[in-house]
Amino acid sequence: MTYHAKVIAGGKIVIPAALRRELGIRDGDSVVLERDGEHLVLHRDDPAAALSRLRDAMKGYSVDRFLRERRQDWGE
Repeated sequence: MTYHAKVIAGGKIVIPAALRRELGIRDGDSVVLERDGEHLVLHRDDPAAALSRLRDAMKGYSVDRFLRERRQDWGE
């Protein structure tokens, strides 16, 4: 479903009530805005979900790989 939001004074974005209800966003909650090219992605600031996204992004990335890459950066 597509929703439309309005930017008001001070750069504030008004999120439609139906979307807030669907996402469980309440007054005072934090949300995360991410830029994806020319798109803006908004999601609830859920620490468990953020940790899950981080784990997914880091799959297959070991400490050994990190150190190897840093050594290459340092010219070792």
